Amino acid sequence: MAVPTYDQFIEPVLRYLVQHPDGVPARQAHEAAADALRLTEEDRQQPLPSGAQLMYKNRAGWAHDRLKRAGLSGSPRRGIWKATPEGLRFAAEHPGPFTAELAQQLATGYPDVKLRQSNGPALVQPPLPTCAPLHCESVASPDDRLGQALLELRQSAESELLELLANVSPAFFETIVLDLLHRMGYGANRADLQRVGGSGDAGIDGIISLDRLGLEKVYVQAKRWQACVGRPDLQAFYGALAGQKAKKGVFITTSTYSSQAMDFARSVEGIVLIDGARLAGLMIDHEVGISSRTVRIPKIDSDYFEDEAS
Repeated sequence: MAVPTYDQFIEPVLRYLVQHPDGVPARQAHEAAADALRLTEEDRQQPLPSGAQLMYKNRAGWAHDRLKRAGLSGSPRRGIWKATPEGLRFAAEHPGPFTAELAQQLATGYPDVKLRQSNGPALVQPPLPTCAPLHCESVASPDDRLGQALLELRQSAESELLELLANVSPAFFETIVLDLLHRMGYGANRADLQRVGGSGDAGIDGIISLDRLGLEKVYVQAKRWQACVGRPDLQAFYGALAGQKAKKGVFITTSTYSSQAMDFARSVEGIVLIDGARLAGLMIDHEVGISSRTVRIPKIDSDYFEDEAS
């Protein structure tokens, strides 16, 4: 099953805190909420799109944030979650399972409420906002929205890259491929990657020297194609490698490979296949024809406050 959105973590987190009125470590609340939602071990290993944190822990954390903003829970000290008197009373007034509307109201109703210090006066629960079920947007945490936005931006860049690659000249495409392989760490310097494509190239478009003396080489074929690459194309490339007494070859295309072509590559040693989707992804990862911008996202440095907390 998919990990539920953070609004669905609100009730199990609150119920667990109510059962432990003296407060609990956050990690216990994470696991209790996951147990209540019947998350499998596979679910619990699912990371955020950014890879920065496990998804269920992140969503439990955002659920607690919303409970704090609603005045129903607090953090008396670092890493400890505790239901407030208002939270105990709210849970008693809502003994049955929360409706989807109530969970969503708690999740979205108090984004502008400023959190008080743990030793300050208790927050008074504001009145719940009205929200028609059919007009409420689906709930996603800020981390989820950020991850989805990054994914959409990456997918858009990959699609645009493939369109651009489809229109470059074959010679320039071979240069792009060698630039990418160099960015990936192949060859001591760019001069170690040589473009040899052209008539009489015997199916070889580039050569990578893995050492300064050129004793070990990788041969490259780069095809700016729209049609699917079939088994005969790979057999011809494999024959060209044998003619060069080469042990390693990389076949890169802007299109895809047939199942027979992939079976052939698996049946022999030393051939790596890269299709268009993977090529675009590698160009983004290694910033070939791509530039990136840095977005500063604030995150509390708990180590900075460690001495004060102790």
